[in-house]
Amino acid sequence: MPDRRSKDLRRAMVDMLWHGRRGHLASALSLTEIVRVLYDEVLRFDPARPRWEERDRFILSKGHGCIALYVMLADKGFFPAAELKRFCAKDGILGGHPDQGLVPGVEASTGALGHGLPIAVGMALDARRRGRCHRVLVAIGDGEAAEGSNWEAMQIAAKHGLDNLAVVVDCNHQQSWSTTTAVTGAESPAAKWTAFGAAVREVDGHDTAALRAAFAALPFAAGQPSVAICHTVKGKGIAGVEGDLSWHHKTALTEEEYRSLLARVEAYDA
Repeated sequence: MPDRRSKDLRRAMVDMLWHGRRGHLASALSLTEIVRVLYDEVLRFDPARPRWEERDRFILSKGHGCIALYVMLADKGFFPAAELKRFCAKDGILGGHPDQGLVPGVEASTGALGHGLPIAVGMALDARRRGRCHRVLVAIGDGEAAEGSNWEAMQIAAKHGLDNLAVVVDCNHQQSWSTTTAVTGAESPAAKWTAFGAAVREVDGHDTAALRAAFAALPFAAGQPSVAICHTVKGKGIAGVEGDLSWHHKTALTEEEYRSLLARVEAYDA
């Protein structure tokens, strides 16, 4: 059952959708516990110094789920929480995809799927060559994993033994118009990532204790990039949104729908 913190984060995401009149709510909801645990307990950062050299780098490659990231960055003080209400406004800094040039705490401009992991591999390789101790983590979607650039990047990461790199797969088993199985065919994600040279663990992506334990074990093996396959539910935490593919692009809300979403966040107990 989602606790108070997870519910508060989800309420903030619904509020952003309402004010911005756009956003991929369901894709962000499946990320909630992942970004929560990463920013609360795993990543090393300093909001007062967003470009601090020794910070850990986190890239949200599935950039359409950015409202989950924005809520966490505001929560940690990278920018004022009032900015969330200006989501997608002409005078705001928070767009429909993360912009590294505008948003403090955003490490890479993402949204074109399949780009985040290659960027992360470059960052991890650079850190290795310069003798830096920071880690590079990148969150991708399981639908996004169909992009071949991910597998080219993972081969390079494995070749160079980049154990300072971790891939977090938001495995919600859906993508834009159908299930990942219907689009790309049935496969074992763990076996595939393992075949490309990664050390892999699978975890319940909504169980904060399980996520905490998995991330605490990074790197999963010396001399290998790590992959945490987080099994999640698209739209998690709101009855009627979970598993409903119409919510992938749904943005136009009436005030009644907005109030209903907030109430369903509070009532959720699954």
